[in-house]
Amino acid sequence: MFKGRKLLIATKHKKERVLAPVLQEALGVECIIAEGFDTDTLGTFTGETERLADPVTTVRTKCLKAMELYDCDLGIASEGSFGPHPTYFFLHADEEILILIDKKNKLEILVRELSTETNFGGEEVSTEEQLVSFAKRVKFPAHGLILRRQENCYVNIVKGITDWTQLKDTFYQLLEKYKTAYIETDMRAMYNPTRMEVIRKAGLKLAEKVNCKCSACGTPGFSITEARPGLPCEGCRFPTQSVLSYIYKCQKCGLSKEEKYPHKKFVEDPMYCNMCNP
Repeated sequence: MFKGRKLLIATKHKKERVLAPVLQEALGVECIIAEGFDTDTLGTFTGETERLADPVTTVRTKCLKAMELYDCDLGIASEGSFGPHPTYFFLHADEEILILIDKKNKLEILVRELSTETNFGGEEVSTEEQLVSFAKRVKFPAHGLILRRQENCYVNIVKGITDWTQLKDTFYQLLEKYKTAYIETDMRAMYNPTRMEVIRKAGLKLAEKVNCKCSACGTPGFSITEARPGLPCEGCRFPTQSVLSYIYKCQKCGLSKEEKYPHKKFVEDPMYCNMCNP
């Protein structure tokens, strides 16, 4: 379905460095880059342009707009979100959403990669000691930094700082003018190797999902659409909230398949049971 076709990567932040090798090998496509498409119009990490829609809507819009601009019927785009982990609130997390849209075959395949491997952060600094301490903590200069007057100030933002001289010079300019500065990690992919690795893993997950085909019609993307709870408690046999089965569904012909005990686990520990451990 994809071999020999051109696949447009909608990015201005060099994501093709990790996505193109994975997708070309797995799908047999020829990757091209949407260099003239400004993805920042849909939102920026630093807040000058607010992301108005949710991440899934944003990544779909990004992909479709780029495909329209380049008159391409096969495209891919990604969108990253950073903040507290949905389960472990004390940890920062990076969630990367990757979408592949095939207009020719009326197909859309989406994956998510959630990782606690991120240097995401920011803080107010008023001394060089604080500046250097933060920079070293977030893996500078291998990872880029951003300086601005204060956290919610959207003017005179200096992005893409990757050397100590520029970092200190910019800091002292802000300090002289405003008496303080706000330093933060630059989360754009080309300035953040840690994030780039999470995007690469999302690419691998997408390739795996694309190559999982429906047994009835052969359409790519036969994947999990629902996780059903109900794994029985080892002690009282009462159904728990742990996963009993996954439901796979084809978005083309509608074929559905249930896979029980996907984690090769047949009972749950009583400590996770609402009856034994309310």
